[in-house]
Amino acid sequence: MMKKDQFTSKALKSAIVQVAGMMEIAARTAPKSRGEDFVRVEIITGRRLKDLADAMLRFGIEKKKENFDRDSGNLRNSVAAVLIGIKDATVLSLDCGACGYSDCAAFKKVKKHNGDFKGPLCAYRLLDFGIALGSAVKTAQMFNVDNRIMYRIGVAARWTGMVDWDYVMGIPLAATGKNIFFDRGLKQKTSKNAKKA
Repeated sequence: MMKKDQFTSKALKSAIVQVAGMMEIAARTAPKSRGEDFVRVEIITGRRLKDLADAMLRFGIEKKKENFDRDSGNLRNSVAAVLIGIKDATVLSLDCGACGYSDCAAFKKVKKHNGDFKGPLCAYRLLDFGIALGSAVKTAQMFNVDNRIMYRIGVAARWTGMVDWDYVMGIPLAATGKNIFFDRGLKQKTSKNAKKA
């Protein structure tokens, strides 16, 4: 059985953190509606990463939510993670209706709901957020760094107060012989005798 970090040298860890920095650049420079920037980015490593993995596990247990334990394990086995979110995003005042309200004036009057995330949010600002996420993971892919966008990381980051953003996702990063974020033994529900993949 492979020991944790058996094939993750100091040089490899350093390279992954450098890629995380390039992902931050990609998210930061991604196009934004009207050039107005509400995107937030933060890189976490070391003790903070382990603390966030612990928080994910606690959150899943306390809130009785599935797969926080699985994703916590993924984060714990990562070298770094990039948090990307949006905060205090204003509406674009296009009255497009994509948010579900009749116009932007009606949207502005709605009291924000603060659950796992804080919303509602303007659809155009969510598009900006998605483009920033896509730009970041594209950058990781260019350097062959394994990654996956995980909403559970964002939930835990807000829950612990690590970030105070309205909406956030986490992108854990690793580089091993087998992609730990996708080859991770999903539960099979098709048969009583099914085993973990």
